[in-house]
Amino acid sequence: MNNNIKSIAVIGSGTMGSGIAALAADKDCKVLLLDISAEAVKKGKDRIVNERNPMLSNPEKIKNIEIGTFENDFHKIADYDWICEAVVEKVDIKKDIFSKIEKYRSDSSFVSSNTSGITLKDITAGMPERLLKDICITHFFNPVKIMKLCELIPGEQTSVNVIREISNFLSTVMEKGVVHGKDTVNFIGNRIGCYFMLKGLHEGKAARSSGFSIEQIDALLSKPMGLPPTGLYGLIDLIGLDVMHSVGKNLELNLPKNDVGLAFVKLPQDETAMFSNNQLGRKTGGGFYRVKKLETGEKLKETFNLNNKEWQAFKKVTIEKNLSVILEDSTEGKLAWNIMGATLLYAADLIPQIADNIFNIDRAMRWGFAWQKGPFEMLDDIGPSLVIDKCLEEGVKVPKMLQVLNESNNAKFYNNDQYLDITGIYKNIDS
Repeated sequence: MNNNIKSIAVIGSGTMGSGIAALAADKDCKVLLLDISAEAVKKGKDRIVNERNPMLSNPEKIKNIEIGTFENDFHKIADYDWICEAVVEKVDIKKDIFSKIEKYRSDSSFVSSNTSGITLKDITAGMPERLLKDICITHFFNPVKIMKLCELIPGEQTSVNVIREISNFLSTVMEKGVVHGKDTVNFIGNRIGCYFMLKGLHEGKAARSSGFSIEQIDALLSKPMGLPPTGLYGLIDLIGLDVMHSVGKNLELNLPKNDVGLAFVKLPQDETAMFSNNQLGRKTGGGFYRVKKLETGEKLKETFNLNNKEWQAFKKVTIEKNLSVILEDSTEGKLAWNIMGATLLYAADLIPQIADNIFNIDRAMRWGFAWQKGPFEMLDDIGPSLVIDKCLEEGVKVPKMLQVLNESNNAKFYNNDQYLDITGIYKNIDS
């Protein structure tokens, strides 16, 4: 397919906007980067060419980027094929930006919002039909240069051609892994990933009271599960408790009323106290972990003891287990079942709500959260029939896709290059 997108106007030059602009410029696209002031957009441009962490493969490619302000240069978006909004995650501000975009853009342009969890229907409520047919969500994961995933979300009236053209551009020019999702809160990756984290914090409280340390919990919820070495608490330190607090509020307002995740949207008491004390994670110098520089120049990693609220020396823990621990009748098995097992069951109950098929969910978790395997691939490794038996033993409702698999009389979700559809029939995986 020929690429019909040659130029991009990026509205907002913060972390995500500058990242998107830099990637496009690196691929030799014509880029317009706009922000509210000359100071703001200059800061965004400086971020792109930062000597310690440059976003461009060749510094000369900064020439592909023209910068400007909303007041003086917004009209220039008329000359760009794709207008990508990447401003702050506030609906009212985004709506105001899209009103300006609609005023100046050309008839042939494509439009998208880069948001990590706000639905397109909320952003575009009351907008004209001309915009509704040309707009979608392109959710890049941070850092844009490194993360493979970009979730592509249409609205109810989005043209098929818009999705086809942007998907082609993202995959062939920007070299992203495109995942197709639905216009639901947090889309795919963050819907499942945030459930894992928030459920994990609540289960972690009970685990710590029964003798588990933070280091042990992270050791279990990392390599043995096929997850990154950050585990649970280390991942939240990376993201920030402030972000998790905001995510929880968004989920509380927008999750379906019968969603099991509603029970975990508020931070537990200990984490709420940390949030109130601005102990948010790496961005504030420490959260559950911190690295302390000694007078000798050496660095000491410490762990925050949530029981006595004191810092103590980090203790490295190695757990030689694999995914099958989820089925074990042991303290580690029960914790893995209550967090990782619950996350797999949650994912298995979200089709067709957040995506039409299992491989888009699996790709989202592999490409966006660096899981070695997606939820349905994990279930295949554990043994879906064994997971169903475990659900029945624990009195847990068997989720939809496990029911579909069971009723289809098939043993696995994947069969070579095919996946099990919600109808119980194997279909070819889209390339």
